[in-house]
Amino acid sequence: MAFAGKTAIVTGAGKGIGRAITQMLAARGARVFALSRSQSDLDALAHPAIVPVLVDLADTEATRAASRAALPADYLVNCAGINILEPFLDTSPDSFDQVQAINVRAPLVVSQLYARSRIAAGLGGAIVNISSISAFNGFIDHASYCASKGALDALTRVMANELGPHGIRVNTVNPGVTLTALAAEAWSDPAKSGPMLSRTPLGRFATPDNVAEAVLFLLSDAAAMVNGVSLPVDGGFQAV
Repeated sequence: MAFAGKTAIVTGAGKGIGRAITQMLAARGARVFALSRSQSDLDALAHPAIVPVLVDLADTEATRAASRAALPADYLVNCAGINILEPFLDTSPDSFDQVQAINVRAPLVVSQLYARSRIAAGLGGAIVNISSISAFNGFIDHASYCASKGALDALTRVMANELGPHGIRVNTVNPGVTLTALAAEAWSDPAKSGPMLSRTPLGRFATPDNVAEAVLFLLSDAAAMVNGVSLPVDGGFQAV
């Protein structure tokens, strides 16, 4: 899957899965507008094909301004996400709203601007929203996060329905546990990782590159008839 001459926008590009997607797109020929709220993470992405964009996606107007500056673009990947761990009974409205703002509202805002640009130019396109198997499973202490990913999957289906006639495909990738630098430390405890691994037929967790490859497939013309799907990248966790 080559992306020479193409331009992509990736949110949450500074760390983990977003970083892997950004680097993989750039390595395969794309120019990538990398959106992140961390200047140090953007500095570490230094690459001739990567354009760093510092923005806090919780700020809707700043998000709109950053997105407009990155247009026109051929592809969009909404990867930015946060999680605030709280038991359901202790989940605060503020925490809930913070998670929804980044995980659901920001993809809505960026996707609207991207899609309007493509439609105005008479062009199709592809959007991939990075969701989670938390859209399908009610993990303890993940009320805000699970709600946000379920909402993102539902939003994606509406987008696929409404934007499909314009030639814009919209899908989600739903990773299971993915061994980013932070997650590798969090899941190094066998007492925690053991139950998840025992339910995973492949017997291992995903790497950021595993997820990035799935994203690039959905962006590419190889997935020209794939629209409105939620694709688990979880080693078979959902199959058990």
